[in-house]
Amino acid sequence: MTGIFQKLKKWIKINQTTHYPYPAVDITLPNNISLHLVGSIHMGVPTMSPLSNVLINEIKNADAIIVEADISTESQPFDQASLFRDPLETRLNETLFSQIIQHCEDLSLSLYQLENKPLWQIALILQSTQAMQLGLQPQYGIDYQVIQYANEYKRNIIELEGIGEQVALLLNFPHDGQQLLEDTLKNWHDNARTLQIMINWWLNYNSLEKQPPLPNTFSKAVFDILMESRNQKWASLLSKLPAGRYVVTVGALHLFGEENLIDLLTYQS
Repeated sequence: MTGIFQKLKKWIKINQTTHYPYPAVDITLPNNISLHLVGSIHMGVPTMSPLSNVLINEIKNADAIIVEADISTESQPFDQASLFRDPLETRLNETLFSQIIQHCEDLSLSLYQLENKPLWQIALILQSTQAMQLGLQPQYGIDYQVIQYANEYKRNIIELEGIGEQVALLLNFPHDGQQLLEDTLKNWHDNARTLQIMINWWLNYNSLEKQPPLPNTFSKAVFDILMESRNQKWASLLSKLPAGRYVVTVGALHLFGEENLIDLLTYQS
């Protein structure tokens, strides 16, 4: 393993000397590809705006800005007719259905809003409503703010996926996304704790190396779909960029845990 690591060090470099006031790491790939890799949170609190001047300067000086998807564009990602499902009670066992009823009551969310939606969409609605209950709002999300600054400074925006591909991923979830819904319900409190940890990163950050491990809120099946396979694809795309300096903004969870994006960029051959 030591020999492999030494060999890889000749063609890839991680800058561990610069500590940013937010979760980020600099990675240099072969062919003069320089990445400022930023761990985003997709919803934020008002005190997370404006962005750090350090990050704003990185955006100003970048050749292009890379995001998962350009969420600033107007789009209607779903064909609503294709998302209509049978009543929720007929699709879930009693335990899961009761849990959803309880969360709807806690979140002041009408069960009618979820009744005929796919299970993966119900999971996303519950997650976003939980985040908003904790005070998070989409306009203060880091990737959204990065895109706004990219547009202000007329920097080219490159999508790793785009909204259409993200929609396709959700539509192809096995069993209509039941495992994602089960994970959301099972790890409800850990999800809230993860959000609070990531908010704190953006408000009071030390360094990427000093962070405690985040709670594991994904089953293996969901992790493979939402994290591992996407990280592998993104690492491949990033390694094939033209020479230049890029600010890459992805969800912070993609930078931690097994098969994380930093490791894949570091150890790919």
